Amino acid sequence: MYRFFIILITLSILSCSKTADELILVTTLESYLIGEEFAVDNVIACAASHENDALISVFFYPRPGASSFKYFETVDTIGDKNDFENYSLLEFPMINVFNGFLKRFEVSSEKEKWVVVTFEEEGMIHISNPIKLKHKTKPTEYISRNVEINTSTTMPIFLWQDGVFDDTVIYFHVVSDAANNLLSGTYTFEQDFQYYNLDNVVLNITPETPPELISAETYHFTLLGVSEDNWVNLFSEVVFQIE
Repeated sequence: MYRFFIILITLSILSCSKTADELILVTTLESYLIGEEFAVDNVIACAASHENDALISVFFYPRPGASSFKYFETVDTIGDKNDFENYSLLEFPMINVFNGFLKRFEVSSEKEKWVVVTFEEEGMIHISNPIKLKHKTKPTEYISRNVEINTSTTMPIFLWQDGVFDDTVIYFHVVSDAANNLLSGTYTFEQDFQYYNLDNVVLNITPETPPELISAETYHFTLLGVSEDNWVNLFSEVVFQIE
């Protein structure tokens, strides 16, 4: 199973929380974790370059109850991506996605590098897998013609093809309504998904059983093709209606 699904490795040190004074001293991920209980590989996150500007979106799923969202990055891609001392704390704007169901940091970077996202939940710091920013060598491809949708049923079938990059290992797909509310959020290894059939779904972040889609209503299908190092190779958005 890819690192998206590595079982939690929880490293217990102490169970106290940092004071405001202690947080001022945080400069690296290593210093942030001193005296804290934490779990690695336990934040769903990925990153994509933008289509029309030089920014990068670092997407993550803030589980209900999570707080204190932070972004850390290395200087480049040469150092050890698993060495917490290599990650520096930086502040970038954080934006809601799908009305806050997901979030993203809007990042600017001249170099490719490794980044991680963290948040606090139930007294523990949770850390994402390292994400490799590849905006220089593999800018995210934005296309929609690769997606086909069978809308003859209230459980539409979505099929798609890869774009120019062939190292995608998993696909994240969202069905949302006209108001941008997420109805379903699912992952598959395969290049197809039926709303809301979970037979080939390997990870499901849908908050509850989604509603049946209504004829003539407008919906959106969003697809992210993600590589093993959590970079988004492919980004597709398609508007559709049930016939």
